[in-house]
Amino acid sequence: MSVTWSSLLDPAEFARRRARLMQAVGPDGVVLVPAAPPLRRNRDTEYRYRQDSDFYYLSAFPEPHALLVLLPGRPEGEFVLFCQPRDREMEIWNGYRAGPEGARTLFGADQAFVIGEADQRLPELLAGRRVVYAPQGSQPAFDAQLTGWLSAVRAKTRAGIAAPVAWQLLDSVLHPLRLLKSDAELGVMQRAADLSAEAHRRAMQAAAPGRFEYELEAELLHTFARHGCTAPAYGSIVGGGANACVLHYTENNRPLHDGDLVLIDAGGELDHYAADITRTFPVNGRFSAPQKALYEVVLAAQLAAIAAVQPGASWQAPHEAAVRVLTEGLLRLGLLSGEVDALIAAGAYRRFYMHRTGHWLGMDVHDVGEYQLDGQWRPLQPGMVLTVEPGLYVAPDDDSVDAQWRGIGIRIEDDVVVTPEGCRVLTAAAPKSVADIEALMAADRAAGVAA
Repeated sequence: MSVTWSSLLDPAEFARRRARLMQAVGPDGVVLVPAAPPLRRNRDTEYRYRQDSDFYYLSAFPEPHALLVLLPGRPEGEFVLFCQPRDREMEIWNGYRAGPEGARTLFGADQAFVIGEADQRLPELLAGRRVVYAPQGSQPAFDAQLTGWLSAVRAKTRAGIAAPVAWQLLDSVLHPLRLLKSDAELGVMQRAADLSAEAHRRAMQAAAPGRFEYELEAELLHTFARHGCTAPAYGSIVGGGANACVLHYTENNRPLHDGDLVLIDAGGELDHYAADITRTFPVNGRFSAPQKALYEVVLAAQLAAIAAVQPGASWQAPHEAAVRVLTEGLLRLGLLSGEVDALIAAGAYRRFYMHRTGHWLGMDVHDVGEYQLDGQWRPLQPGMVLTVEPGLYVAPDDDSVDAQWRGIGIRIEDDVVVTPEGCRVLTAAAPKSVADIEALMAADRAAGVAA
């Protein structure tokens, strides 16, 4: 047996990516991308391996201890891959390897060598190139290796061999390409969104007073796994009651109480593409009046922010739309007092809403791409995918507000792709209106009584 092609995307998709990147770096450039190193979990066990996103984006190659090299215009081949050799004994213990032959026949490398030959071959491959595009700072061992390879080339300059004169951060040329998703990528992201929405529906149906947060997390993980997600895209947040006011709460070990809300922020990762959904719902299936009042403010803010996602609009536009609706709602409910514009200018809302309204989404849950260009908020373009996730969080010990609001944390998050006509919500299958949430949870309880 051997490694097989496992990506949901066609090999031609990866070839097009490499071609675009090589066109961007030009004939004098060279690209080097190291694979992610294995990470130790404890003593002699490691975390399940997950390939570096940049490396996978260009190759679909799933193994550690590898190095990708792109050499635009090289007659012997532009795509060179260094990887582990086939080793029957090691494969018995740790799984099958592609080896150099598999790197060529399965993953499209023009040339492939065992990783142990990198020190010997890299100075030769770098010779004559003027600019090296590679990561910096993320893997110190690789930084040291590259420094050594560059020194080896420079040592031959008296023999007439030209050495690279610059080491540029790979992000500057690769990440703008990753920011704009192809139709094929959006297809995978839609599948990740759909299965993640199913996971949220399942968690809503499983919620009940007396259950624990980790029981709802188990429903999420079950749904992710049965649809082919090797892991969640990030550590799932399941916060009942006041735990929802902790933005990155991940203990997920407390009981769920009658009359509380529970906030779930979770998404699956499918073929290295993330979904990211947050829903907040009542443990007992019915919103109380204060919970519903705050929830409707957050939902209105989210809908306003989604409406602001338009091609040509600035990255900041959805955030500004959400902030205005949240501030108006807080004023209407008596949690703030004053004039809307003055409150926004003073940032008074930050007491209850302390994060921004979204982030880029893709192969990383907080995906690559600059938010500003030349000091200005970036214009949105078709193919960009972002989250829209306003919230309100009233600290349980905030004695300055009426007791009915204390300890309520609400966030509503969807994944949105910018289209030529406006935008499309990838995660629309996850219920979020009060009526839809209560209907889903009531139907499940009715079915349970009937059974």
